[in-house]
Amino acid sequence: MELEHAFDASITLAPVKDLGDTPVGHRRIIDITGGTVSGPKLQGKILPGGADWQYIRGDNVTYLDARYTIETADGALIYVSNQGYRHGPPEIIEKLIKGEPVEDSSYYFRCTPWFETSAPQYDWLNRTIFVGTGGRDPDAVRLSVFEVT
Repeated sequence: MELEHAFDASITLAPVKDLGDTPVGHRRIIDITGGTVSGPKLQGKILPGGADWQYIRGDNVTYLDARYTIETADGALIYVSNQGYRHGPPEIIEKLIKGEPVEDSSYYFRCTPWFETSAPQYDWLNRTIFVGTGGRDPDAVRLSVFEVT
């Protein structure tokens, strides 16, 4: 088994909607306003309208649950469901929550995106496993996504 770089994504975000503490954890909803996808296996843009319905668990691990749509350079639509975890030292996580920049290597951010499309040229996405690494900027998320071969 190997990892092959598929694409990088830059996902732009609206301000956080903080719902506070719920029975599940500290719920935050972050609307996705757009973005870009570029790489050897996929090119396109991220359409506005998705969101990350994340929550912070009692052990301070953030569970990420993002759903959005990619429109490829050739006009195909791809639904993305991306789950993951983000955690790190308390002082780093506090900076992330405040929207302050931190080094990607100072915390853990991993994800498992799943894709769904009816476009024949991208059917391989429907049956392939992917993993990713991420970084958070004040108004965007950066992902590097890899195909598990």
